[in-house]
Amino acid sequence: MGDVAAIGEATRVSGWGLAGVSVLPVGTADEARQAWRELPEEVTLVIVTPEIADAVAGIGDGRLIAVMPP
Repeated sequence: MGDVAAIGEATRVSGWGLAGVSVLPVGTADEARQAWRELPEEVTLVIVTPEIADAVAGIGDGRLIAVMPP
């Protein structure tokens, strides 16, 4: 299995760092798309907040996405 990253509002994703997840706090949809584009190839699972899921929908690069509950 590859690496895991979490993208979203800092207050929602910061705790994932305790589990070894790469945390990428963002504040806007544009920042989220940029963070997604800069993910290393080793990242195969991305945990996102519902707002970020909407922002990155359609990027379709083959990574698995897990959407956090609202």
